[in-house]
Amino acid sequence: MDYIKYIRSMVGQAKVIMMVSGAFVFDKNNRLLLQKRSDNGQWGLPGGFMELGETVQETARREVFEETGLKLGKLELFGIYSGPTFDKTFQNGDQVSMVNHVFTCHEFTGDLLTSNSESIDNVFFPIDQLPENLFTDHLEIIQDFLSGKEKPVIK
Repeated sequence: MDYIKYIRSMVGQAKVIMMVSGAFVFDKNNRLLLQKRSDNGQWGLPGGFMELGETVQETARREVFEETGLKLGKLELFGIYSGPTFDKTFQNGDQVSMVNHVFTCHEFTGDLLTSNSESIDNVFFPIDQLPENLFTDHLEIIQDFLSGKEKPVIK
């Protein structure tokens, strides 16, 4: 069952709390994987909404696999982000207050997909050469990572 459709069938477009998980995925050269999103053309971290019965780690693993084709190994908690900064109204009018769990991962298997329904492209970038067109919703998270904040970051 699609949890989001299920919830929306009961509450319409009213604001709901949604769990989100994603990951900073690094290759052997310490390059960061970014996904060029099909919904807005911006580069961001792979991840997405939790489904019923999942842990936050399982959500990160499933979403990264669906978007990139990579199966993640060991995950380490980078941070948890919540509050009004992470409230969003989607183009269709649906409102959410997101609680975002972000992990780091240096181990994965699989072949990187170049595109699918959610991704225009998936590319590993040197950490000091990230693209300018970063996903607005991920800017604070990426900035926290680049600043070397003590983990886990809780906001």
